[in-house]
Amino acid sequence: MVKFKVLAGPCVIESEESVMYIAENLKSIMDTYNVDFYFKASFDKANRSSLKSYRGPGLDEGIKILEKVKSKYNVKIVTDIHESCQASKVASVADIIQIPAFLCRQTDLLVAAAKTNKIINVKKAQFLAPWDMKNVIEKLKGVGCDNIMLCERGTTFGYNRLVVDMTGIVEMKKFGYPVIFDATHSVQMPGGNGTTTGGNREYVEYLARAATAVGVDGVFAEVHPYPDKALSDGPNMITIEKFEEVLSQMLEINEILVRREIIV
Repeated sequence: MVKFKVLAGPCVIESEESVMYIAENLKSIMDTYNVDFYFKASFDKANRSSLKSYRGPGLDEGIKILEKVKSKYNVKIVTDIHESCQASKVASVADIIQIPAFLCRQTDLLVAAAKTNKIINVKKAQFLAPWDMKNVIEKLKGVGCDNIMLCERGTTFGYNRLVVDMTGIVEMKKFGYPVIFDATHSVQMPGGNGTTTGGNREYVEYLARAATAVGVDGVFAEVHPYPDKALSDGPNMITIEKFEEVLSQMLEINEILVRREIIV
C-alpha cells in the first residue's frame, strides 16, 4: 500500500520561531499516522496581490530556516520556486520542489526544477483544463524527470471565485502520476479582499472529504496557529487542530477505498 501523502505547513515563513512551532506540532501529529509527510513553507510569496504585502524572509534566510526544521524534526521539506535560478539552491534542502499554479506553463522554470532530480509537484493553473497538464508532464519528462506529482487547487469560475471540478482529479490520475488535493487554496477568493486574497476556510473539510472519495493520493494544506493573524492567506488557512481532524477523516475514507481495492 502506498502511503497517503501529506504536504502541510504555513503559507509563508513568518519567523523562525513560528515555523519551528508549527513544524513541531505537525511532526507530533504525523507520527501518530501512517503517512508520507512533507513540511511546507514558502520563503517568498512572489505573487501577492499588493506590493505592500508581506512576502517572506527571502531565499537565503528561508533555506537556513528550512534546514533547521529538517534537521531538528527529521522531516522532509516541500517549498516552491518562482524563478529558474532558485531551483538548484532550493534543492539543497527540499525533497519536493513545487511549481506554483500561475507558473505551471513556464518552460524554463519546469526544466530547472526537473534537473534537480527532486520530486516535482506542479499545481494545475486555475485557468487550465486538467487534460492540458499533459503538456506540463511532457516538458518534465523531456529533460529526464519522471518523479512527478500533480496538484488540483481549483479552477477560475468568474471573478474572485474558484470551484473544484472533482472529475478533473479523475482526468489527471489517468496520466499515471500521484494527484494531490490542495484543500486550502481551493477555497480562496483570489483578490477577493481588494489588496489581499479572500477565502472561506469553512469549506476546506467538505472539499477534502470529497476529493479523497474521488481517489486523490494526498493532501496539501496550509495551517497556522492563528489563521486570522497570518501574514499571508489567512482566510483560507486552518488551525493545526482542525487540520488533524480533517486529515483523520480523509484517512478513514482512503482506507475504505484501499480495502475495497478501488485504489492501491
